Amino acid sequence: MKTIGFIGVGKMATAIISGLDKQKFDILISGRDFEKTKGEASELSVTAVNAHKELVEKSDVIVLAIKPQVLPTILSEIAPVLTPEKTLLSIAAGFTLSDLKHLTKAESIPIIRVMPNINAQIQKSTSAIVRNEYVTDDIYEFAKTIFASVGTVHEIAEKDFSAFTALAGSSPAYIYMFIDALARAGVLHGIPKATATKIVAETVAASADMVLTSDENPWSLVDKVSSPGGTTVAGVVSLEQNRFVGTVIDAITATIDKEKKLS
Repeated sequence: MKTIGFIGVGKMATAIISGLDKQKFDILISGRDFEKTKGEASELSVTAVNAHKELVEKSDVIVLAIKPQVLPTILSEIAPVLTPEKTLLSIAAGFTLSDLKHLTKAESIPIIRVMPNINAQIQKSTSAIVRNEYVTDDIYEFAKTIFASVGTVHEIAEKDFSAFTALAGSSPAYIYMFIDALARAGVLHGIPKATATKIVAETVAASADMVLTSDENPWSLVDKVSSPGGTTVAGVVSLEQNRFVGTVIDAITATIDKEKKLS
C-alpha cells in the first residue's frame, strides 16, 4: 500500500482526500499548526504529521497542496529529504516542471504537475496532468488514479497548462457569474432569486451534458434552439452585439497572462 502525503490541508487537498478510498492508501497530512492539523486529520480519517520533512520521509508521493506564494519556501525546507524514490506532485499554479526541479536543487527527482479545479469538492474536478522524465509509468498511473477519484483527468502538454488553468481552473468563477446574471434577470422579471438560481443552474448543467453526450458543436445546438424570427435568436443577436463571445475570450486571455506572471 502506497503512502500519499499532503503538505497543506486547504479546500483542494480536503476535497481530494475526501474522494480517496482510505482502504487503498495510507494518507498523511501536515500543515502550519499541528493542533489544527490533528483536528483536520480526525475529520478526514487520515494521519497528521508534525513536520513537512517528516511527512516526506514517510511518503511515497508528496502532494504540494499549497499556495504558489509559499511553494518556494516549502520546497527549500523539504529538499534535503527528497530522494529519487519519492515523487513530488504539485497542484500549485504557475510553477512548471522545470521550476519545480530547480527549486528542489536535485537532478533526478520524479515530478508530476497537476491542475485540478474547484469541482473536486463534489468529485467532479476536471484535472490536467503532466510528468517529467524521471516519473515511471506505474507512478504516473498511480497519480492519475488519485485525481480520477475526484473527477476526470486529461494528459496535456505542459505548454498548454496556462490555457487549461484558465479554461478549467478559473472558468467556474465566470460560469457562476453567468448563472447569477441569468438568475438576476429572472428576478427582474418577477421570479424569486432562489427559484431563478435553481432553474438556471439546472439548465446550465443539462446544457453542458447535452454538449458532452451529443458530440455536436455548441453553435449547432444554438441553431437548434433558435427558431427563425423567434425569441431565442433575438437574445443571441443581443449577446453578439454586446461582444459576449469576445468578452469571454478576453477574460480567458487575461487569466492566462496573470498565471504566467505568477512563476
